[in-house]
Formats: sequence, structure tokens, C-alpha cells
Amino acid sequence: MSKTKHVSETPATQFLKQHGVAFGEHAYDYVEHGGTGESARQLGVDEHAVIKTLVMEDERAQPLIVLMHGDCSVSTKNLARQTGHKSVQPCKPEVAQRHSGYLVGGTSPFGTRKRMPVFVEAGVLALERIYINGGRRGYLVSIDPQVLRTLVGAEVVECALRD
Repeated sequence: MSKTKHVSETPATQFLKQHGVAFGEHAYDYVEHGGTGESARQLGVDEHAVIKTLVMEDERAQPLIVLMHGDCSVSTKNLARQTGHKSVQPCKPEVAQRHSGYLVGGTSPFGTRKRMPVFVEAGVLALERIYINGGRRGYLVSIDPQVLRTLVGAEVVECALRD
């Protein structure tokens, strides 16, 4: 039940187009603190296929991106261990925005202001199609999850905690 209203280009959609990636556009009414549950409900898709783009930082305050199922959270302890860091924690919203160039709630792993290492939960790659932020609040793009490996070099991790 995606809306057909036109959504203007974002750095994420420009990045996808530049790299010849086919994607679907899915606009919905953004709800503050609604998260992936709200977007999944409005779009009529499984929340497990809606992927969160989380900007985190290691013990040296170096940023990294984690792509996680909408209905799961990140075990920062497992993530740190698998990525060779002492610790990993979420960035404060204003720090995440500075690194990514996107407002929190509209963060995409594509077309970020700063190039950051990207990690993807293994189960995400097993899905047929995923819904991931297109660079604006209230806007997801649907893509083949393998694009995450080929386009942004996402490394596979297993750090999901079922919510």
C-alpha cells in the first residue's frame, strides 16, 4: 500500500542511480519514535524485512554503520567482538547526523557524508527483498539485499537480539 506521491531525490537515491541499482520507492507518513514497526505497518510489509541503519562508534569514537532487522536490536558486545573493537555503542543523534549527513530517522547507508565501515546482520542477506531508508524520514527504498555487499562493501556479522 505504498503511496504514489513523488519523493524528491536524496543523496541515497542519487547514489543508487549512479550505480545502476534498481529500487522501489515507498513513502509513508513518518511518526516520531514510530520506528520500523510503524513503517512496516503503513507499507504492509514484514518488519523483519525493514532494515534499520544505525550509526555507532567504537572505543576511539570512530563511526561505523550497522544494518539490522527492524524487529531486532544489536548486541553491541557481539558486534564489538566480531569487528575487532573493544567496545561499540550507538552515537548520539547529533553525532550520527554529522557523520552520515542524514537526520536520525532518515539515515541511509547509501550516499553518506563520511565513508564509514558497514556491517550487516547475516539474516538480512538471506531475504529476497529488503526495505531500507532512502535518505529521508518517511521514505524507504526496496532493493535486493546483495546490493549491500557489492555497493557499500558491507561485512557480515551475527549480532541480532530478538526484540
